[in-house]
Amino acid sequence: MFLIGLTGGIASGKSTVANYFRDLGVTIIDADKIARKVVEPHRPAWKLIVRHFGEEILLEDGSINRAKLGTIIFADHSKRRVLNSCTHPYIQREMFSEIVKCFIRGEHYAMLDIPLLYEGSKLLSFINQVIVVYCDKENQLFRLMARNYLTKEEAQQRIDAQMSLDKKCDLADHVIDNNQTKDRTKEAVLNLHAKFQQSWVHWKLRLVLIGLVLCLCIGFYHLACYMGG
Repeated sequence: MFLIGLTGGIASGKSTVANYFRDLGVTIIDADKIARKVVEPHRPAWKLIVRHFGEEILLEDGSINRAKLGTIIFADHSKRRVLNSCTHPYIQREMFSEIVKCFIRGEHYAMLDIPLLYEGSKLLSFINQVIVVYCDKENQLFRLMARNYLTKEEAQQRIDAQMSLDKKCDLADHVIDNNQTKDRTKEAVLNLHAKFQQSWVHWKLRLVLIGLVLCLCIGFYHLACYMGG
């Protein structure tokens, strides 16, 4: 099994692309969904967030008011770093657990949907290839304002908090242009899926792991023989 990273900018259409891959039977390990899970009330990440930001960012049921917290962290880079330090270790731990499950099931490849993949995710070093979902600045701004009911200034603030899409495209192995029609986007997904399905990378990784296991077994055997005398 090998790993494909999926990233993009906020409101660039990454979730749409992820859903197209999911419809093809690809396992999507979604960092945003896991992030919501790890900050459920009274979990370790939730406790850290409350400790740093206070109980005023909580709703009546004890869950985090994401809109209020978002307003705080997008206005202050240092507070955004604090939030990331509270959540990222737990998110990455959950994602590693899901990756192991995919490997055990013998999947050809799995996809890690990580919005901030290029902004410091430790999982980047484990990823074989990266897809960036791109749209132009005007579309991105319009989509974000409409989706999150934000003013132009608020939407631009959130966009500016991330690495630019142009820079992400320069770093990517594959770029899906989501300025086009849905049919064109879906066609790009189908082409990439076919390419990944034909890849032999997962066999190389399996052979490496099998080799490591055999080396360990041989080592333990010789150790047992030595200890036994």
